[in-house]
Amino acid sequence: MRRGVVTAVLVATCGLGVAGCGYRSSDRAISGGLLGAGGGAAVGAATGLGAGTGALIGGAGGAALGGLTSGRDVNLGNPVWR
Repeated sequence: MRRGVVTAVLVATCGLGVAGCGYRSSDRAISGGLLGAGGGAAVGAATGLGAGTGALIGGAGGAALGGLTSGRDVNLGNPVWR
């Protein structure tokens, strides 16, 4: 249990580094998916759902929301990979 929580926190922290960045919808979908997966893994591990299941659900939701938002709505600059 403790190992899962530590893993979830590390994944969530790494996801925060690329969250919400990009001007194109594809960049925003990628960064939203990473952030969602990290957050979902943390919540899944904490609630007993499982970090993997939480990451899948959160990643899908984050990618969908990231792809649907505009760079004018929320913009944190260029993504790390550009």
